[in-house]
Amino acid sequence: QVQLVESGGGLVQPGGSLRLSCAASERIFRSNAMGWYRQAPGKQRELVAGITSSGSTNYVGSVKGRFTISRDNAKNTVYLQMNSLKPEDTAVYYCNNYPTPQYYYWGQGTQVTVSS
Repeated sequence: QVQLVESGGGLVQPGGSLRLSCAASERIFRSNAMGWYRQAPGKQRELVAGITSSGSTNYVGSVKGRFTISRDNAKNTVYLQMNSLKPEDTAVYYCNNYPTPQYYYWGQGTQVTVSS
């Protein structure tokens, strides 16, 4: 079965940190690169970070040096460590395959709100 379950979001102050988790089904995770995407109100969904099965990573310029993507292949889980959070990071965060997601299946996402 296809499954993507994101968790770990919440409300944090600017400069704070948050760690997101994504539990994926083997059908999506096995031998596939994974990525984190986000969608802010009124904006299109964008790729934030990606990681291959061997650990090679890629980040959108706005989060380089602040976010770190990682994966645990034994647990079919991908993580996103978010540091030095800014208000513009506020969005619903999703995980999916990378660089091409499974367009017909998205999880519920997890809300990240950065505000004082």
